Amino acid sequence: MRRVVLVLPTTTYRAADFVAAAAALGAEVVVASEAAPPLAVSVVVDLDDPDGAAQVLADLDDRGPVDAVVAVDDRGAVVAAAASARLGLPHNPPDAVSATRDKAEMRRRLATGEVPQPAFTVVPAGGDVAEAAAVMGFPVVVKPTGLSGSTGVIRADDAGGAAAAADRIAPLWDGELLVERFVPGPEVAVEGLLRDGELEVLAVFDKPDPLDGPFFEETIYVTPSRHPAAMLADLGRVVAAACAAVGLREGPVHGEARLSPAGPVVIEVAARSIGGLCSRALTFGAGVSLEEVILRHALGLPSAGLQREHGASGVMMLPIPRSGVFESVGNQDAARAVPGVAGLEITIAPGRTVRALPEGDRYLGFLFARAGSPGEVEDILRRASSLLEVTIS
Repeated sequence: MRRVVLVLPTTTYRAADFVAAAAALGAEVVVASEAAPPLAVSVVVDLDDPDGAAQVLADLDDRGPVDAVVAVDDRGAVVAAAASARLGLPHNPPDAVSATRDKAEMRRRLATGEVPQPAFTVVPAGGDVAEAAAVMGFPVVVKPTGLSGSTGVIRADDAGGAAAAADRIAPLWDGELLVERFVPGPEVAVEGLLRDGELEVLAVFDKPDPLDGPFFEETIYVTPSRHPAAMLADLGRVVAAACAAVGLREGPVHGEARLSPAGPVVIEVAARSIGGLCSRALTFGAGVSLEEVILRHALGLPSAGLQREHGASGVMMLPIPRSGVFESVGNQDAARAVPGVAGLEITIAPGRTVRALPEGDRYLGFLFARAGSPGEVEDILRRASSLLEVTIS
């Protein structure tokens, strides 16, 4: 029986889906986490100490062969790369994975590789963000270099707005800030898999809601993309170039890009698959999940040529409309009854304090839909979500 280690932070949404994918492949699962989870065989590792965690997993291999080490999200990606390197398994260079988690270093590597990206400057902690933004030229986007998702990401249209953005980010992040020139155009997400440095694009998601700021709350993802085939081909080449510039070579990739008037511009590239429960919007072949595709690749099982299902699908990440104490989401049955809705998951427990963007880092849940065309999927998601009644005190 093949044996796979899942590097699985306790806060991840994706534990159940990866464990189910391993079971579908008949693989034994060992969970490596910062605390022993109540599922599968587990080992405790320090996710903030990749070398130490890699040694723990090397010792595990001494007691029985480990065939793959897979990170389920950002936080475990460097540990998985370091452990795979030590065990002689296919892997990304750990320094390349680290670069994807540091927005400033990622920008520097993309610049060296001449990959299309926003003009940028890095402002040291305590530096004058307003001055840097004025030199850059407005509008700009101010970002913490070490936070994920849209947390702390704020658009500024003038010097006062840039200074206010820095002040608002300060309680969340005390390190360097990235100031980027805002890139106009629709945003898309690319889901891919690297095989020995070659990128296979598995899916491209459109984001039909405008992401123009002042905050950048992602909501609807729909695939297949409705953008022209030539633009999507350029997008694939640009994301592949970004992976090469950063140094990624193996495993899942999640890219974000803007389709500017001059062509695709890379916003970020990550050494992981799509976050949250969004992967449930994707199915390959005869009901194969994205997690199973990733594990097949990691375990050396056949996976090349698996095509995304016919038809269209999508997901809506349900936003937190305001900060406070989450009480309930009402009218869920009515939303589920909308024809084409494929599922609704509320992922925050009642009574929990929630924060809206830009301070927040979670969603209330995920709404899924399937239909014959992307436009139909978008319409289903909008109709169903409009029925939900969110109560936050």
